[in-house]
Amino acid sequence: MRVLVVEDDDLLGGALQTGLRDRGFVIDWVRDGIGADTMLRTGEYAAVVLDLGLPRRGGLEVLRTARARGDRVPVLVLTARDAVEDRIAGLDTGSDDYVVKPVAISELAARLRALIRRAHGAGSNLLAVGGLTLDAHSREVSFRGQRVELHASEFALLRELMLNSGRVLTREQLEASLYDLDRAAESNTIEVFVHRLRRKLAPEVIRTIRGVGYLLPRDAAKDDDA
Repeated sequence: MRVLVVEDDDLLGGALQTGLRDRGFVIDWVRDGIGADTMLRTGEYAAVVLDLGLPRRGGLEVLRTARARGDRVPVLVLTARDAVEDRIAGLDTGSDDYVVKPVAISELAARLRALIRRAHGAGSNLLAVGGLTLDAHSREVSFRGQRVELHASEFALLRELMLNSGRVLTREQLEASLYDLDRAAESNTIEVFVHRLRRKLAPEVIRTIRGVGYLLPRDAAKDDDA
């Protein structure tokens, strides 16, 4: 899950980047409002953590501009502004959550997971597609009732496919969900992880749509006798 962090304080921004990466998020970090606007226009994100007091362009203006052009990415405002009027302004401008600094990284991660779930129509941490289940919090995966051990990148790829089950994702979209700007993927990385997932699950679970990308059908993982 790729998240954009917009925070001008180097110490806090670095802590957010490290803490959220450790909890399975892919993080792009920018330090001003114009940079945030550029990233939102050119990138695809599962969610945004947005400070309000930014140089060059304020956070509310970044948010207002994004919503005006139809960008529906979930936005969590993280700010030191704790007045009721500030909370109302942030929510009315289009934020999905409003959190006052300081906040524990574990709580911030949980709030982001909740925002992303809601954006994909999921009501809990548990994703289920046919006979395949994935718990985004405990990071446990089972297939047809049997637990499956996955490496971190395999888990992240499967989670992205399950969140978008029934939709074809290109290799570029999958790479963007797994790697941030500082850690580019090698040319065949996605193909390697798809091969590993098919070996650990079943060949038919992930389909290759030739010339387009990969698809996890909504019913491909059902039990054979279902």
